Amino acid sequence: MTNPDRVAFSVFQRDIYWYGVLMALGIMIAVMLAMFEAKRKRMNEDTVLDLCLVIIPCGVVGARLYYVLFEIKQYLAGPWWKVFAVWEGGLAIYGSIIGGLLGMFIYARKRKIRFTKLADIIAPGLVLAQAIGRWGNFFNQEAFGLPVSNPDLLWFPFAVKIDVPWNGGLHYFNGVLCDNPFHMATFFYESMWCLLVFLFLWFLFRKRAKHDGDVFLCYIMLYSFERMFIEGLRGDSLWLVEGVVRVSQALSFLLFAGGLAFFLVRYFKEKQLGGALIWPAPEVIAEETETKTEAEEAETKKEEAKEEPEAEKETAAIVEANTKEAEEGAVATANEAQSEETAELQSAKDENKEL
Repeated sequence: MTNPDRVAFSVFQRDIYWYGVLMALGIMIAVMLAMFEAKRKRMNEDTVLDLCLVIIPCGVVGARLYYVLFEIKQYLAGPWWKVFAVWEGGLAIYGSIIGGLLGMFIYARKRKIRFTKLADIIAPGLVLAQAIGRWGNFFNQEAFGLPVSNPDLLWFPFAVKIDVPWNGGLHYFNGVLCDNPFHMATFFYESMWCLLVFLFLWFLFRKRAKHDGDVFLCYIMLYSFERMFIEGLRGDSLWLVEGVVRVSQALSFLLFAGGLAFFLVRYFKEKQLGGALIWPAPEVIAEETETKTEAEEAETKKEEAKEEPEAEKETAAIVEANTKEAEEGAVATANEAQSEETAELQSAKDENKEL
């Protein structure tokens, strides 16, 4: 079993690693899928691009902050700049999800877009990006599982060989130097599970979901269900209680249990209401409301259009009446002037006769 080089290529004597290449590829595919889904939901595709400019950096910051917080003793020992040394490893997927969601929440509030709708749009692409990104762990020889001693199981993808030539061939499992180079390929197990979750969400569930947020919640439940078990096999976990409770296992259990409880409570609540959809209302209702509003606006415009000719007629009648009144006034004035002139002439004639 021979491991490939972790360096994909070099640019200006700078090594570009497969881990970064695969992460970038996963992100690009996730963005394209999100744009496709946004179009299906009648959203502007530029909205997705703007969203990605927010959630991607927020996800990176969240992934690093999450890792540093649970390894705080190591980073307090210094030097301080190690906190920012992401090139040395130390990014946690749950931290990335939390950071991205916070960024998306702020974006949704600013743009006045339903948060759960955005979450559904990114969920399928996100889990596919995870499936692709896990292969970066293969090239970096990390995120592996328990040692494998059975000679009949020393084959990929059940097991993977860890030789880490860049570290003098030394590797650790749960902080202890390990002399067995063969370990369970837990990165591969998770990659395949994420791929199955993507296929389920994309081809079977996303068009059948009745509520906004169901696709994302389903993704969280399915991923956390797998992570509860796979995390227990790994030797590089973050610990909530050293040697007792792993952070990702505890969080995965809470997410899965919480999601399942939510689905069940909502199901029985809707059953009591005779099938009415709640928590939250589905997007189709919002579309009907928007359509109704548009129809009302169109009706209002028609009524205004009908009222306009009548108003114009009234205005024309008023103008005509004013014009007629003005003409009559002018005629009367002219008649008065003529009568005065006639009277003056008659008076002059009478004076001449007297002379």
